Amino acid sequence: MSEFSPPPTSTSRNASFRHVTAAHCENGATAALLLNKGWDISEPLIFGIGSGLFFSHMPFIRLHGMPVTSFRPLPGAIFRRATHRLGIPVHTRSFRHVHKAMEALDRNLEQGIPTGCLVGVFHLPYFPPHYRFHFNAHNLVVFKKEGPVYHVSDPVMQQVTQLTEEELARVRFAKGTAAPKGKMYWIDEAPATLPIKTAILKGLRSNMYDMLRIPLPYFGVKGIRFLASRLRRWPMRMTPKQAALNLGQIVRMQEEIGTGGAGFRYLYAAFLSEAATHLDTHFFQDMALRMNTIGDLWRDFAVEAARICKNRGQDHGPAAYHALSQRLLDIAGEEEKTYQTIASFVRKLPLQP
Repeated sequence: MSEFSPPPTSTSRNASFRHVTAAHCENGATAALLLNKGWDISEPLIFGIGSGLFFSHMPFIRLHGMPVTSFRPLPGAIFRRATHRLGIPVHTRSFRHVHKAMEALDRNLEQGIPTGCLVGVFHLPYFPPHYRFHFNAHNLVVFKKEGPVYHVSDPVMQQVTQLTEEELARVRFAKGTAAPKGKMYWIDEAPATLPIKTAILKGLRSNMYDMLRIPLPYFGVKGIRFLASRLRRWPMRMTPKQAALNLGQIVRMQEEIGTGGAGFRYLYAAFLSEAATHLDTHFFQDMALRMNTIGDLWRDFAVEAARICKNRGQDHGPAAYHALSQRLLDIAGEEEKTYQTIASFVRKLPLQP
């Protein structure tokens, strides 16, 4: 069968909201919105169907004065792709004025519609202080309002939390790079069946294109090699402190912001393992093992990079950066071979009707 139709959960206005904890906020928010419309779809499946695996290094865009390195597509892409490929109609809105954004959210909540919101992290009061930084692409779900208090399902928290109207408005209109502008998104109704196999194949094909065939040097496997070539030259072009700060930024983007490099590879491995079951082929189990190995390589890179940043290795000069650059080239080679193998296999599989 090409369609997926598990027993639906209750979606009535008075039904209690079911909180979802996830490794990555956008996957978790998407999973929570689907779960509360009757569809219990795992985070790895959402991530894979939404083609969440990515890499980019863009020296022409700056975050905290340093080039942006990202292990994820643009905010909202996973939700948009996953729901589109599953045939689920959605609504998305952004705003110029705070009061209009809050009024629109309140109207949804009055109708019992859980609503995803894009927010900045820095002013979230329930985040521990050392996790608050200027990052404006965090996703959470607001599901109820009682008086001036909003009930929030944040996928990175173990339990539901609360925000006052002032606190929520502040994070929805956080300032800085990629300001969220009050963006909100929601699902009205989910269809009776979902084309899960077709969605998996579309997600795979799209992700292989993103990692292998975008014709610019900043993205996918090309982007990893591009970063490797630049990283090798940092000790000659920067002061030791500047080089360490730039290297630390990569580690931060990989290990602290979202799920990052290694974490996303492990998550994609879990997706491939589930794809093997849905598509009834052991091929994807083998690819899952390879993706786990690639995740280990990214984690080893982060550990060594952190040692250099903190001057804890025997060498933190040009030779150390050269060795790190070679690690990235090795990772790029392993990823390229894996994606080429997957792409070649998936091309032979017809999209399910």
